[in-house]
Amino acid sequence: MTDTRATVQAQPAIFIGHGSPGNVMEDNTATAMWEQLGQELGKPKGIICVSAHWYTQGTAVTANQAPRTIHDFGGFPQVMYEMQYPAPGDPELAAKVVDLLSEEGARLDDSWGFDHGCWAILIKIFPEADIPVVQLSIDKTKGNDYHYRVGQKLAQLRGEGYLILGSGNIVHNLAVMDWRGRDKTYPWAQRFGDYIRQSITDNTPENAINYLHFGVDAEYSVPGPDHYLPLLYVMGARQPEDSVEFRSNYVEYGSLDMTSVIFQPGESAQLSGR
Repeated sequence: MTDTRATVQAQPAIFIGHGSPGNVMEDNTATAMWEQLGQELGKPKGIICVSAHWYTQGTAVTANQAPRTIHDFGGFPQVMYEMQYPAPGDPELAAKVVDLLSEEGARLDDSWGFDHGCWAILIKIFPEADIPVVQLSIDKTKGNDYHYRVGQKLAQLRGEGYLILGSGNIVHNLAVMDWRGRDKTYPWAQRFGDYIRQSITDNTPENAINYLHFGVDAEYSVPGPDHYLPLLYVMGARQPEDSVEFRSNYVEYGSLDMTSVIFQPGESAQLSGR
């Protein structure tokens, strides 16, 4: 009897250092990397995005069939407010994520859409906007280990053809940014970024989860956790056979680390599905 099952290619888990919303208007080192990444990735079955900009009480998953494009920024050119990213939602995937996270009390949400931490990245990576996307909120009431454990639960979806995408910044301190020095790096930002990258390289996630143990450099680098936490979801979704790659490994304006991290599945990581 002929086996008619299709091969489903396992997908990466990726953290993108997204930086300023204005990157969507630019051709620079980071955006060129995002575009190149899109050419390399192929087409996943769908995308589960954890953005720094959906920072809520509780864990929610967008269930909209046609999510709206949210322009959650200010002071940028009008053309940015007119941009749309009309990717479809995926209610079936949203329900699957809620089921996976039932112990966390995850719920479906139809009020949110794609915030700029999501669409302003995807419009560069997948400009055709033809891949279903759901967003998962960050529950600000939970500790760091919670976010890492959620990523561990999401990991199984990678094997079903879904890309896990986190969007934020390892170092994100807007209060001390030097807008005149785009190539500037504060020493404390370099030290903290190196510490987290080493944690990823050594596969010691406990160091990234307990990042405040790094002291004053961590406090300066992560004055608020919203942009840092998406990294923990992606680290949680890491699999033993994954390769690890860092891209756009640099700091802008002194205190904005643009590092992206790609956990790429091994060549044999695929499933047979119908």
